[in-house]
Amino acid sequence: MIPLIEREVVEKKKWVDKEIIVDIFAVSESLPGAIALNSSAFVGYSICGIPGTVAALLGNFTPSMLIVLTLVALFEQISSNPVIKSALKGVYATIVGLICYAGYKIGKTALKDKLSIVIMLTALVLTTLLSIKPIPIILGGVILGAILSSVKTTRGIKNKTDIKK
Repeated sequence: MIPLIEREVVEKKKWVDKEIIVDIFAVSESLPGAIALNSSAFVGYSICGIPGTVAALLGNFTPSMLIVLTLVALFEQISSNPVIKSALKGVYATIVGLICYAGYKIGKTALKDKLSIVIMLTALVLTTLLSIKPIPIILGGVILGAILSSVKTTRGIKNKTDIKK
């Protein structure tokens, strides 16, 4: 969903800048719920406030809900089929590839300097090697981001993700 949302919102519709969509994805991933719904809510709000949020959520949620309900009904009837079970194994591998691609696309935009790369590698080490849960790492990233932004503002350095006015 991340590449699809980015392509539609940034490249085709030009509703938000590429730097801003990275911030939207970062916040959306840290909130409970599906990133697609969270992202659409933020984009809808940035375009048209509360009515935009409602429209974005309904537009995002309704088709998905109808498709899932239909697929659940079909899956109940065919789930024991060995061909279907094999096909699902291929789908799992495909999903991992899509997640990696989304991480790559976000990384190209988000990792602009050595400090952001160090933060990313630290988060990777904390989650994989030390098995620290994601929420404390996300909160640490929020705090570190706020501190770094404050230091840059104090020193008169413009943040690359500042909203253009």
